[in-house]
Amino acid sequence: MVLPLALVISLGLGANHLPELIEQGLLRATANSLVSSLLSAIGAVIIGTLMAFLLDRTDLPGRGALRLLLLTPLFIPPFIGAIAWSGLLTDGGLVDRVFGLSPWNFYGGPGVVFLLTLHAYPMAYFVVAAALRRIPAELEEAARLSGATPSRTQVDITLPLIRPAMAAAFTLTFVSGIGDFGIPVIVGLPAGYETLSTMVYRFLESGSVASPLQTVSQIGVVLLLLGVLGTLLDRQVTKGSVEFGGTGRPAEPQALGRSRVPLGVLAWIVSVVVTLAPLVGLTVRALLPAPGVPLTLKTATLANFRRALTASTTLDGVTNSVFLAIAAALVCGVLGLLVALFTTRLAGRDREPMLLSVLLPQAVPGLVIATGWLILGRYTGLFNTRWVILGAYVTAFTAIVVQTVRGPLAGIHSSMEEAARIGGATALRSRLDTSVRLALPSVGIGMIMVAVTAVRELTLSVLLVAPGTQTLGVVIFQYQRAGDYNASSALSVVLMAVGLLVLAAFGARYSRPAIGSESATGSIRA
Repeated sequence: MVLPLALVISLGLGANHLPELIEQGLLRATANSLVSSLLSAIGAVIIGTLMAFLLDRTDLPGRGALRLLLLTPLFIPPFIGAIAWSGLLTDGGLVDRVFGLSPWNFYGGPGVVFLLTLHAYPMAYFVVAAALRRIPAELEEAARLSGATPSRTQVDITLPLIRPAMAAAFTLTFVSGIGDFGIPVIVGLPAGYETLSTMVYRFLESGSVASPLQTVSQIGVVLLLLGVLGTLLDRQVTKGSVEFGGTGRPAEPQALGRSRVPLGVLAWIVSVVVTLAPLVGLTVRALLPAPGVPLTLKTATLANFRRALTASTTLDGVTNSVFLAIAAALVCGVLGLLVALFTTRLAGRDREPMLLSVLLPQAVPGLVIATGWLILGRYTGLFNTRWVILGAYVTAFTAIVVQTVRGPLAGIHSSMEEAARIGGATALRSRLDTSVRLALPSVGIGMIMVAVTAVRELTLSVLLVAPGTQTLGVVIFQYQRAGDYNASSALSVVLMAVGLLVLAAFGARYSRPAIGSESATGSIRA
């Protein structure tokens, strides 16, 4: 897991390309990455916290359905969201054609911050909501019995208790924003707003520097340091977390009174806009025969869907994505189960290095992992094959299964294995028949999450693909870069529909009010 990262560090420290990087705009790209990630993380934590309070601590009408709708951005690839919103709000977009006005031509930094925030707030919600559900009702009830108002209780009791979770959500979304590639390349670059991730892509694609792999490795070291810094801050914050006593009974939802209806209407409007607006924008663009043509019953056509879905590159992309998704799910499932089993049931103090080596790539921007596998591929002969992409997926996504499985495994009492041993089973057999068997449903969920993440992935694939190994995300990105917005929208609609179907299929799990904190964190990382 750490070998690709070690290769990035080794190659990056092998020479000094810093003057050339500074000349090419390294400082500006670093500042853009830090500012956009910082602002989007702050916005995501604020929105996620408000969402957690409203959906988990009040009697807001339709909370279950609202929760599913507001989680929609989590199941839409960020670069698809960028394509959708740019086709909706900017000049010549859907709003412009229908109402004759362009509300926000958001190419550049503000658009990057907006979209990063939009796709990060569900992560913040999961972290904060999991912490909120762990607070025993007795603490707030004691404050109320002492005369505190509901709002005073939330400010003086609840908010301080979830502050570590809010800090953890901030570091998680900050690191995610630093490594994001799809949003800055689609919304930022057209306005000259370059980040570290798009800078890496530019160097590798254009060959404008003498030693591109070594040069981008030095950028990778910067990204890696930012990711590790975020991880260390997260662990430092986690040390300050609070262990709760009491019965563990969740607090009763608070009545919103006269604010219930206005807040409910506002929440439903926001959730419907967040869910349907991108889908409508993409669908309209996909139905147009060409950009700029008004959409009427006579002009609407399915030709873009037929052309995009039957193109040889698309068929290759679908084949490769399905193969990689299934293979990554299987490999990550087996590895994740073994690591979770070892670190929860078998090992003692030796578990930390193994656990950190698996979880570290989760905190590292995907472009750093992809750069590491570019270097590793050249040494192993895997370069320009699907196997190098699979290796990058396994490095990046095994942590999803580990996070999903460790919680349930840790909750299984060892007395079950001891009973099996007393019944004559061997040590291996007792674990297979008890702990492993009980953890299999969680492994299955983790594998599904890995498969869904792999199918919609872009950041890792875009640096590793070669002719014949394109993934579906890269095919959509190439259509967009080539200016074929109608074809990219048609494929995006299909991919977005798949994401919404997954949300509908697994929505009940996400909307349950008692998600364990650790498994929830595993969901977030997806």
